[in-house]
Amino acid sequence: MHTTRRDFIKSSAAAAGILAMPAAALRGHCEPAPKAARPPKKYTGGMKTQDNSDVITRRELSADLVIAGGGPSGVCAAIAAARHGATVILMQDRPVLGGNGSSEIRMGMLGSHGNANKETGIFEELQMENIYRNPLMRYTLWDDILYSAVKREEAVTLLLNTSVRAVETENAIIKSVTAWNTNEYCEYKAAGRLFVDCSGDSILRLSGAEFRTGREAAAESGEDFSRTRTPDPCVMGSSILLQLRKCGEHRAFIAPEWAHHFTDETIPRHRPLHPGNNNFWWLEYGGMLDTIADAGKIQFELKRIAYGVWAYMKNHPDGRCKDYELDWFGSLPGKRESARLVGDLVLDQHGIMGGGKFPDVVAHGGWTLDDHYPEGFYYNGPQSAHHHPPVPFGIPYRALYSKNIGNLLFAGRNASCTHLGMSATRVMATCAVMGQAAGTAAALAARHDCTPRDIYKQHIAELQDMLQDDDQLIPGRPRKVPLLTRQASAQFDELRRGIDRNMEEGKWTLRKGGPTNVSGNGDYTWKAKTIETGVWLKPGESAEYKWQSPVALRSVRIIFDTHLTTRGKRMRKLEATTNYEPMPKMLAKEFAVEILQNGAWVEIAREDNNWRRLWRRRFPARQTAAVRLRIISTWGGGDARVFSFEAA
Repeated sequence: MHTTRRDFIKSSAAAAGILAMPAAALRGHCEPAPKAARPPKKYTGGMKTQDNSDVITRRELSADLVIAGGGPSGVCAAIAAARHGATVILMQDRPVLGGNGSSEIRMGMLGSHGNANKETGIFEELQMENIYRNPLMRYTLWDDILYSAVKREEAVTLLLNTSVRAVETENAIIKSVTAWNTNEYCEYKAAGRLFVDCSGDSILRLSGAEFRTGREAAAESGEDFSRTRTPDPCVMGSSILLQLRKCGEHRAFIAPEWAHHFTDETIPRHRPLHPGNNNFWWLEYGGMLDTIADAGKIQFELKRIAYGVWAYMKNHPDGRCKDYELDWFGSLPGKRESARLVGDLVLDQHGIMGGGKFPDVVAHGGWTLDDHYPEGFYYNGPQSAHHHPPVPFGIPYRALYSKNIGNLLFAGRNASCTHLGMSATRVMATCAVMGQAAGTAAALAARHDCTPRDIYKQHIAELQDMLQDDDQLIPGRPRKVPLLTRQASAQFDELRRGIDRNMEEGKWTLRKGGPTNVSGNGDYTWKAKTIETGVWLKPGESAEYKWQSPVALRSVRIIFDTHLTTRGKRMRKLEATTNYEPMPKMLAKEFAVEILQNGAWVEIAREDNNWRRLWRRRFPARQTAAVRLRIISTWGGGDARVFSFEAA
């Protein structure tokens, strides 16, 4: 009988009496024990020659779930699926994880407007670990924060530098994908029960999955924001970024001979041709071409534009950039749009502007419908048009699985949307929460041995419960509080209301000064009134639950305040700095969970260096009549804020 690694793990778990518990649940998201260093393995035998060895290696793998694409959506999908018991193969065609948010591209990791509407779950966990380990916010270290998070999940097999090139499909079911690893000169064939396309370019449409590229006509889609009368293949362009550093001495910049030469008369207007906030997203091109097939042409033209723009700015006689030098130049453009897959529901302008009030909401967005003109940098006018939806809006599960391929899910900018719909869902933080939803759904489908569509028909409430328990925001859906917590007498009722963040009452407000020079009507800002929730606890204080008679306590779930804001937290610091990003002051650094036994408090869990917002621990049942969370210290030395504390 063939025994897989998963079978072995299950049999070992059964012997230890910990059946059916995900690995993450057993360790409670705590730091893994360090492994002892081992000397490198030595090869044995004689020399390899043309007579006894192959040039191309071929390997076959299998898992419950195969994911194509290692950007924020793919990373979150892989981690979520593994934590819910699935084995995963994650293929990424680059040497680093992160996609548009990696050190290779460095696009802003944007998401929902409003602090109380920020993306949490796995994405917030990654951001907090980044601040903890990488307080100078260096992009190359951010790459390895993502790498470490994936490698930490033992059920995930990570293949970097690996590009999908073929898909085997039978009766509208994907059987396997074949991929090429450029570093190993290896062809991988990966079989799976379910597949998730997080590639951005919808590479798994090789399966025959329905897809669309371009802009729907207003008459076809009924979207009055549409700028097209007939469908066309145009998309939003790609951007290449620069990073500037302050300097002490001005020297003229010498551009490559193939760079464009711009003058005051020839450079496009409506562009912020000054250092500003060091954010060059507007160096955009390629929307009139095929952003996949013409990627090489687009890359070269963007380099010509970017070098020409920097030479114009740096060498301008008005000295606007005399205090700056070019510190980093992106080699890889970041794509905004290419091919979108088609699901049972296509999220459009109306769904988003209506707040996304679907029965199967599994994620949320809160970015504007931010529709860039396909001419990009060369468009003679504002570069994008914004339309302002309710914040947050819901994203339905039916937009995350294929209409015609039975075991295919997807997340990210290639989710099932119209062109206008994806203009609001394409930003990376939104892609990340879609990825967590797709990965969790895939693990649930593997558990129930059913299709992604069956999850919608039969298990959607279970999926939503799992996501909310994992700290995913689902607008308009209250999170369920465990029965054991509701039955207790509480010291603080606020901690068992199922509210894991502050609330906001906000609206879009016209910013003084009129339209900006880059975005056509991007002259609005989100302004909100914050409604405080949670409980503040001083070091030494506790939050406590009591029961009239002893109960069996099996788990504790806590949500701390990690200061939900984009300011300083997300990787968008394009100028090198020596200023450390501090941990949130109100976050509990040291705390203990204690139960009452024989009239005395007994510590059953403790954290001495906590950086997580969601802290959860599961353990064999403990009989107790009371449990409490005791704060020991915070990162700022003052009080800690706790949003939720629950026992089950």
